[in-house]
Amino acid sequence: MLKLQIRLIYIFLCIILCTSCNQKTPATTKLSNEQKLNDLKQLLELSETTQESRFTLVNQIANDFVSKKQMQELILFLTEYVENHPEDQYNAYWLLMVAHTYMEEKAKPIARYYFDRVLNNYDDLIIKGTSVHFTALTNLIQLCDTADSRIKFFNELILRFSEKISLTEMYARLAVEYENIGEWEQMRKCYALFEAQPDATTIQISGIPNAYHRANQMLKLNTSAKDWSFESLDALETAVKSALKTNNFKLLEKYRSRVNFFAMTWRQEETDSNTQANFSMANFMRGNIRFSEKLDETSNTNEAYLRTWGWQQNVSVWYFYFRKINFPLDPDIHGRWEWVGIYYGEKL
Repeated sequence: MLKLQIRLIYIFLCIILCTSCNQKTPATTKLSNEQKLNDLKQLLELSETTQESRFTLVNQIANDFVSKKQMQELILFLTEYVENHPEDQYNAYWLLMVAHTYMEEKAKPIARYYFDRVLNNYDDLIIKGTSVHFTALTNLIQLCDTADSRIKFFNELILRFSEKISLTEMYARLAVEYENIGEWEQMRKCYALFEAQPDATTIQISGIPNAYHRANQMLKLNTSAKDWSFESLDALETAVKSALKTNNFKLLEKYRSRVNFFAMTWRQEETDSNTQANFSMANFMRGNIRFSEKLDETSNTNEAYLRTWGWQQNVSVWYFYFRKINFPLDPDIHGRWEWVGIYYGEKL
């Protein structure tokens, strides 16, 4: 061992001298990268090498492969090391490096396999202040391709690492995944947990636009009487036109959706803070309100527009917006139709 240590000291002294001279010398040519790696590997296999020293050596060898962009050599070295040293307490970290390497190489299925091994076959480790299990979980969420898998990983993040994540975001993402697989009651529970978070109204979640509006709509639909809905678009259209013909504002109020009924211009979004309609129809029905004989040509099987005019307002043309209800949690209302809002002015 003494000879090996002396040789390593000689190597490092030569490296320092070569760096200071900033030019190649016969010594640096002689001391090849392969020889240096072999020396480090020999140190690694010495029985008296401590666990901490072994970690430093493996890390140094791995970093050397990375610096030279020798990724296949890195993978081979780390996987062989883990196989030959099953007792090493840092094996989860070495396999995490392997998983990240496969990610960089665009080999996602293999990366997923190694992240899964880290999570399920090894105890957690804290390396440089970061949990290897937490890192594996966050990567598995990105790599998995089924809602069931994402639900499993989201729940594990909430259970084990609630202090490291946004619970608000996790509850919203869980609700969406439960909705995707038709678990409506679980979806409702997650939306309720989401809505209860202090930042639910302001959080912006990538891939889930208007999360609060969606949650609020689902929860209100679940608890409301839902007596404003109609079996079909024809039934809704007929009822609304009849109320307009007779100037019956009370019936129009009755037909309005009780969940986030809006009144806005075409340039606004339903989720804008000032679009919720809190007025009475009676205030605008003083004249002769008229409507088109047919629904607008852009109407389809899920939504429809009825042009009306003569309203006592700055903008006299209003489009009534009808929409099919998408709420599988309640089969009695799912697929029925509702009058959900008003657009001011001519269509853009």
